[in-house]
Amino acid sequence: MDKYLKANRALWDEWTGINYRSNFYKVADFKAGLNKLRAYEMAEVGPVDGKELLHLQCHFGLDTLCWARLGARVTGVDFSAAAISQARALAEDVGLDARFVQSDIYELPQHLEGGFDVVYTSRGVLGWLPDIERWARVAAHFVRPGGFFYITEIHPVAQVFDDDEGVRDLRLRYPYFGHAEPITIPTKGSYADRDAPVRQEFEYSWSHAMGEIVTALTVAGLRIDFLHEFPFAEWPLPFLQPAADGTHRLPPEHDLKLPLFFSLKASKPNG
Repeated sequence: MDKYLKANRALWDEWTGINYRSNFYKVADFKAGLNKLRAYEMAEVGPVDGKELLHLQCHFGLDTLCWARLGARVTGVDFSAAAISQARALAEDVGLDARFVQSDIYELPQHLEGGFDVVYTSRGVLGWLPDIERWARVAAHFVRPGGFFYITEIHPVAQVFDDDEGVRDLRLRYPYFGHAEPITIPTKGSYADRDAPVRQEFEYSWSHAMGEIVTALTVAGLRIDFLHEFPFAEWPLPFLQPAADGTHRLPPEHDLKLPLFFSLKASKPNG
């Protein structure tokens, strides 16, 4: 897997500057005080004031710093050197206390000590990971007894459909269940700016079924508190339509018939 992960890391190094400048992330609005976190995830995570929060796969730290504004003592982790450098600069720019660590997620126990009240990750993270069981062990490792892990992410069901431009129907294309060899997709700019020039030719991703995700976290020693499935996605897909609330949904005749996003909370028992 090393060659694929190395290529993805180089891609995210390129994407960092593109994404930081894009309207997709609205960094200027964040600097002016905009909270980029979703209402449902803040409600599900609950108050974080005074809690230690670890953000896995944090990119350049926008959501990490939103949790810091809510009072959490935050640590963000990402494998991209460019992303971590940008996260540190952004934290300094807005005057927020935050720690950022560059590390491959699988190697994080070698680079970070201690436990956290909340281990958090969100939106577009799991598809970059070839080994979901190892990921779950790392996540669980950093949850201190009495704490919890929380993820909100695109639903595995939503990722099986053809997402080429111009596709409007639900046409199966990608695997639902996990697989060893990655899905290879030609790079077209960044998801935040499709017209941006990018040197990396391909991105590599892996599918993970919902049962595989839940089982991996359970085997790693966490107790599932809830699994919520939502009829919306947080970003556009060709077969979805924009909704008034800023999400993206199936056309009215199909709305509420497929899960498109999910959230999951899993706790580590005391003792």
